[in-house]
Amino acid sequence: MNAAENARILKTSNLSMGYDGRIVLSSVNLELQKGSFVSLLGPNGAGKTTLLRTLARLIRPVLGTVYLNGTELSSFKQDKLARLLSVVLTERTSPGLFSVFEFVALGRYPHTGFLGKLTLRDKKAVMDALNQVNARELVHRQLDTLSDGERQKVLVARALAQEPELILLDEPTLHLDLKHRMEVMGILQRLCRDKGITVVASLHDVDIAAKVSDQVVLVKEGSVLGWGPPEEMLDENKVSALYDFNGARFNPALGSIEIRGSGNRGTIFVIAGMGSGATLYRMLVKKGFSICTGVLHSNDLDYYVASSLEGEYVSVSPMLPVSIGEIEEAQALVEKSHCVIDAGFTLGSLNCLNVRLMISAVEMNKPVFTLRSRSEIEKIVPEIASNVIYCSTKSSLITGIISWIEQNG
Repeated sequence: MNAAENARILKTSNLSMGYDGRIVLSSVNLELQKGSFVSLLGPNGAGKTTLLRTLARLIRPVLGTVYLNGTELSSFKQDKLARLLSVVLTERTSPGLFSVFEFVALGRYPHTGFLGKLTLRDKKAVMDALNQVNARELVHRQLDTLSDGERQKVLVARALAQEPELILLDEPTLHLDLKHRMEVMGILQRLCRDKGITVVASLHDVDIAAKVSDQVVLVKEGSVLGWGPPEEMLDENKVSALYDFNGARFNPALGSIEIRGSGNRGTIFVIAGMGSGATLYRMLVKKGFSICTGVLHSNDLDYYVASSLEGEYVSVSPMLPVSIGEIEEAQALVEKSHCVIDAGFTLGSLNCLNVRLMISAVEMNKPVFTLRSRSEIEKIVPEIASNVIYCSTKSSLITGIISWIEQNG
């Protein structure tokens, strides 16, 4: 066996699977590396759960083969397989009156022999598993008293108690609040990094998958559209095609999905840069406005958010100063806008010409709302200090714009 094969834990060859003679997912060819975090992504009904169940040997393949550490999955005896692979499914268990310790100890069954008696080593493995998921304090609790987040950590602990090389999880963050969702994902990521365990999980959160995964598998309509590093697989077009987005856009630079608005309330120009406009863009779009903005450097956070929200913008390459030509392009956008926001961007040698956009807006009789103090405006553009509307917070600024639009149309 060569080095590449030694590094590989799971391989599928022309794998097709389904239920009752109906193929759900076909021609799946994957190679998963030891110690990697692999996310299965795709819409509901795409076949992610069916794939996990087939990899777990809970259902037989219709065609093709699964290899675990180079050996056909079908050839493993159950106790041997349980020492290599553990499974955490979404079904709610009904374990009766088990304590957390007793429930996690069930994961030791591949190691305890016919009688299932726990040795000191088994008990230590149970406590180690609870420690790894930050659940040691739950050890004496009854399982039916746990919250969803606590319960999910205990399920992962039971899987860890098997001391597996591979853990398969079906939607491990389902029903969890944000705190427990982040905690569970952090636990799984540490298992890969610190313990060398391979984790394969079906997920719905593309942004989380982009941040934690070593590989992603894109599943849709009965086939695998592709698999590989998220940095290569999760671009705007592939994610949009995977989920048939309408009114939303995934931005790989941000690792998040931006939701576009209707834009039917009017157009607002935002003079921004250095990350000062991103929150304002989102607030405006949420309230039904379309946005124009500039002049932005094309490596700026504001640039990425504005483009994801499909705003109109004028941009300049990184490290180049804003030119008169770009200011004139932006002035054309100012002219067609209902009003203008000065986002309070930090002024520097590269973007100092952007203050001309404030002057232009006043000359065009456009209302200018600013997040700067009057003293700052008097310092950088004193000629318009009496012609701008001062706002202390972003929320009051948006409220002021809405009020102005309603009064002036």
